[in-house]
Amino acid sequence: MTESAFENLPACPVETTLLLIGNKWQVLILRDLLANGTMRFKELQRSVGSISQKVLTSNLRTMEEAGLVHRQVFAEVPPRVEYSLTKLGMSLETVLDALAAWGQGYQAAAKRGC
Repeated sequence: MTESAFENLPACPVETTLLLIGNKWQVLILRDLLANGTMRFKELQRSVGSISQKVLTSNLRTMEEAGLVHRQVFAEVPPRVEYSLTKLGMSLETVLDALAAWGQGYQAAAKRGC
């Protein structure tokens, strides 16, 4: 995020979190980078699932601007680009762990018919 974007963050911490990881793709990108570490674009696209190149690129750029994802370009032919989480991005692991735990509980309750 640009400096002015940090100045204009919502007052509510939940809203701030959702601003940064508020869509399905961003959460899945975080999940895969947390699980696998550094990944190339195509690896990440395959692991996330049915995400288009355009949507993945857009989400990675947004997350990079927010300081969650690091993009490293290697001067090779063809060019190699790798994505990894920043320290700030890695700090979201507890958030994703909580989402996973809640999802498991929900799945279990659904199977029991609750």
